[in-house]
Amino acid sequence: MRYIAGEDISDAVRLVREMNSREMTSTIDVLGENVSTKDEAIESTRAAKEVLDVIDKEKLNANLSIKLTQVGLTIDQNFCFDNVKEILELARSRGNFVRIDMEDSATTTATLKLYEKLREAGFENTGVVIQAYMRRSEEDVRRLIEMKASVRLVKGIYVEPEAIAFKRKEEIRRNFTKLLGMLLEGKCRVAIATHDDVLIREAYGLISKLAPVKSEYEFQVLLGVRSDLRDKIVADGHRMRVYVPFGRHWHAYSIRRFQENPEVAGYVLKSILTGR
Repeated sequence: MRYIAGEDISDAVRLVREMNSREMTSTIDVLGENVSTKDEAIESTRAAKEVLDVIDKEKLNANLSIKLTQVGLTIDQNFCFDNVKEILELARSRGNFVRIDMEDSATTTATLKLYEKLREAGFENTGVVIQAYMRRSEEDVRRLIEMKASVRLVKGIYVEPEAIAFKRKEEIRRNFTKLLGMLLEGKCRVAIATHDDVLIREAYGLISKLAPVKSEYEFQVLLGVRSDLRDKIVADGHRMRVYVPFGRHWHAYSIRRFQENPEVAGYVLKSILTGR
């Protein structure tokens, strides 16, 4: 329960309030992905809209994250576009923002195309995610810079073949740092999403060198992971956003993260053994 708010939206509200009281913002994620029917996608769309309504009603400092396979990407891309458009229209009326999460490589191209289509349709209140371990990411970032996109930069957690993804820790770190520099120099809004001390130091260096305004970047961490690092970044004067997942599909989410990112499983094991 340290890593997931709970099953209900009220659980997420409680955690977000706590983050807000500590001068941190949040992004709320309704757990679930890879739906197989349109009815499931419509229900996921309804749940996403409920989160936006609750954020507005409770006056939380938070936005929404969604996965496209949760709202129909692998069923029908036009159907998915309509669902996301519906979510973004509500978010825009509430003065809020929606982050489109990145999933595995089978959906990368479709996700970026749908994001570009949304921007062309006039939606400025949305952003996307780039995974530094993907070999294609530098090319993708160059296109996103032209759009002045809002980008969350992550290492990447899905298990991908070496032909399309960097595998060694150092080369992933190098690419992350390179992409972060490109995005900051390109005046994109960047969410630096990592728990890696080395990358945090690199990010601090780039921020010092390039001097972006506070509104152009923020750091992001997962709920329950590296709270010490999270608190230090805030103390250092940087903006921090905490990823707060909730929902009935918490078990599948947890197992997938443990399988795809042993580092997270290590944090959990350490917490169990030390009680911290």
